[in-house]
Amino acid sequence: MKAALVAVSAALLLVIAARGARAQNPDPTDIRGCTAIESDAQRLACYDQATGRVNLPAAQKRGGAHTPAAGVFGNDAIPHDGDNDVSTPLSLLDSRWELSPESKLGTFNLRGYKPVYVMPVFATSHQNNRPHSPNPDNTVANSERLDNIESKFQLSLKTKVWQGVFGDAGDLWIGYTQSSRWQVYNSRVSRPFRETNYEPEALLVFATHYELFGWQGRMLAIGFNHQSNGRSNPLSRSWNRAVANIGFEREGWTVMLRPWWRIPETRSTDDNPDISNYVGRGEIEIVHEWHGQEFGMNLRDSFRGGRNQRGSARLSWSFPIAGNLRGYAELFKGYGESLIDYNHNATYLGLGVSLLDWY
Repeated sequence: MKAALVAVSAALLLVIAARGARAQNPDPTDIRGCTAIESDAQRLACYDQATGRVNLPAAQKRGGAHTPAAGVFGNDAIPHDGDNDVSTPLSLLDSRWELSPESKLGTFNLRGYKPVYVMPVFATSHQNNRPHSPNPDNTVANSERLDNIESKFQLSLKTKVWQGVFGDAGDLWIGYTQSSRWQVYNSRVSRPFRETNYEPEALLVFATHYELFGWQGRMLAIGFNHQSNGRSNPLSRSWNRAVANIGFEREGWTVMLRPWWRIPETRSTDDNPDISNYVGRGEIEIVHEWHGQEFGMNLRDSFRGGRNQRGSARLSWSFPIAGNLRGYAELFKGYGESLIDYNHNATYLGLGVSLLDWY
């Protein structure tokens, strides 16, 4: 079963990459997304769309004066054809998940999902040298010789595979996230990859329209998530979850509530039977954009009392450096920084660069 799930993970990645190479479509109102397009023609079309140049009179398009559009990065309206009609730029969740009819861009267009980054420095003062689990087959007998400083990188992509599952409602998306922790400075043990996590998922996404305490409820998604490290015992770790995503936003802020239910496994084959009491049963993701910078906070909790009340907090910060390159910093405290560390409590600090941020 586990081998099949890992194979499905690889297949999903190949499908996303193959289809996404044909066309990339970042947010049509966010000019920052245009820099990621490889094709010159598509990149120019993206800039025209983001700046409102597609709405200029024909004479101006053929070489007349170019009047820059206002409000590309804010909530100001973009002029249309020189009249008084205006349109409002898409919100963050709308642009990333194509929620409104005017934001729909079809299927099999590759997008970033979670942050894409490389951190040459990812350090902890408490490395997990002897991973263990209540399952005796998943406990390391001898302590590993690991460095406290390693590197970490993450790739995360998503694409829509079915638009309008229920007529005009519901879009089916698949996503893939892969993160690796590399003992690149540890020459004593030949610089191995300490832990790589593979996370394919499928989400059925619906647009919502309601207000709650001043926040706009913009999306609801339900889906399936598999996460594993693709290793054999005693280092094997994996779990499957049914997940929900509930998205809210207001100007400059995005909040995603993400409860989940672990799909049970037989105890004899469960690599990590108590993972929900450490990694948790849900999380909240908060993202704030401010003057070109992006601040993220992720909080997870087990929602249990007493000794089983555990969780984690992750803080991230990205900021412009040059062009599409951004600085990236991450601070993590708690359980489950990776699957092999699901029941290991530690603090981690990482520094590096990113190309894509949240959503």
